Amino acid sequence: MIRTRAILWGGLIVGLCDIGDAIIFFGIRRGISPGRVFQSVARGLLGPDAFTGGAATIALGAVLHFSIATCVAATCVFLSRWITGLATNPLVFGPVYGIGVFAFMYLVVLPLSQVGWVHFDTIGFVNALGIHMFGIGLPAALAARKAARLS
Repeated sequence: MIRTRAILWGGLIVGLCDIGDAIIFFGIRRGISPGRVFQSVARGLLGPDAFTGGAATIALGAVLHFSIATCVAATCVFLSRWITGLATNPLVFGPVYGIGVFAFMYLVVLPLSQVGWVHFDTIGFVNALGIHMFGIGLPAALAARKAARLS
């Protein structure tokens, strides 16, 4: 139960950091609305039809996004049993975990989804890598530390 709570909080924080970055980054750079950002998450499952689905695909994108964020936090908590640095030194190992999540998402998950390969410009790459290191990996490792301390 205690680990579940740490995982759920970790998933919520990871999800909020990641989607907040996407909304700010794409909203500012390309004038994309928050709803459209969530639809872009649903696009991985539905393809381009996600952008014509209205509120239903916005909701689907939100559910998918926070489900993935919770899986990222859960994976970190479970990996911390074997890679103790994730829980004992999250400031170092969290960003490293974030780089691993970045590689897995962009080299495996997205190419296998309806999105396909993602091509970055320099600022997009720096932003994506940075949010994965400090907005995804670090909070996930902090959740792993919390789970380790409570169990």
